[in-house]
Amino acid sequence: MKLSNRLQQGSAARACAAWIRQKVEIRSIRQANLLHGKMVHIATGRGSDGTTVAEAILGSSNFTLSGLGLAHAHNNIELNLVVDNRRDRQDLLAWFDALWNDTRLVEDVRDEVLAYLAQLYQDNTPEFIYFKTLFHLFEAYLSEQAQSSLLAIQQQIVDTDIWKALFEFQKDGVKGAINKMLAYNGCILADSVGLGKTYEALAIIKYFELRNERVLVLCPKKLRDNWTVYQAHNNSDLNPFGRDRFRYTVLSHTDLSRDGGHSGDVDLAALNWGNYDLVVIDESHNFRNNAPGRKDERRADQPQPLSTPDGGHHPGRRPDQGAAALGHAGQQHAQGPAQPDLLHHREPGRRAARLPRHWQHPGNLARGATDLQRLGHAPR
Repeated sequence: MKLSNRLQQGSAARACAAWIRQKVEIRSIRQANLLHGKMVHIATGRGSDGTTVAEAILGSSNFTLSGLGLAHAHNNIELNLVVDNRRDRQDLLAWFDALWNDTRLVEDVRDEVLAYLAQLYQDNTPEFIYFKTLFHLFEAYLSEQAQSSLLAIQQQIVDTDIWKALFEFQKDGVKGAINKMLAYNGCILADSVGLGKTYEALAIIKYFELRNERVLVLCPKKLRDNWTVYQAHNNSDLNPFGRDRFRYTVLSHTDLSRDGGHSGDVDLAALNWGNYDLVVIDESHNFRNNAPGRKDERRADQPQPLSTPDGGHHPGRRPDQGAAALGHAGQQHAQGPAQPDLLHHREPGRRAARLPRHWQHPGNLARGATDLQRLGHAPR
């Protein structure tokens, strides 16, 4: 009977428990994987001569729906033999009784089975049902998190300065983003203005750097200093995370359309674009479609000066302390919604495609999205 989605589950469990209390004994082998043989012995009554009438089946079937061939699908292929010799049946019963009565090998588990059945028909508090619902909603997520390398590296990342600088909601966001990237090879981080997307992105970058993966940060040219200040080789006094020794590469959005020249100390003509495992795109809304005549549409080589609520740029200050950690603060407040960051992750060992040269600034959204999928292959 398939009762998982039926309202009769409680009454069926209660009736089964009553039947077990009255007529059933249940014992289990103490040591796992010790007994592998399967035998079904059924005593159907007594014959006219007073002897027990019995049937016995010996084979590979487990005492489960699939083992007995009663499941709606995916039944096992089993091999069983009906024992029709009376002497053989008696020998099998004697073997079973020897195991059943050996308290060193078996233990009575009827009370445990009854306790489990009681969970199916007992009345539960609303609080328990609430938490049970949450568990089933997020069970797959929790399982993926436990199996991913996030837990393996967790002890290392919690000791970093960037992790210690995060608030709890930011840590939850970082862990969620990492799991999504590991599962789907990409993630969009679109928190509201002032919630510290840069710090969250730095924590994500540090996680992948701890896995010895190479990271590329793409940002508007006017925001380049917002990212280079954290690079270890710059040894900046404004870097509050010097001990974390970030080693990512920083390039501008417009560098995607350049075949030569230098971006900072990077020679674009000799750059291997496919050598990165994680690509972080700051202000990724710049890759959306732009309609002619937009007020904010301008050439990338004519950047506006970065303005913050206090009129200056402070890369060492936390986003909640007034500095615009991500993007143009005045422009963001005028537009209202937060501008997202796009993070793309390529699994180690997977061959990377060269980033396309035809990406322009501002980019074409449909074309750019297609190329992002091609870069890491479409998310699974």
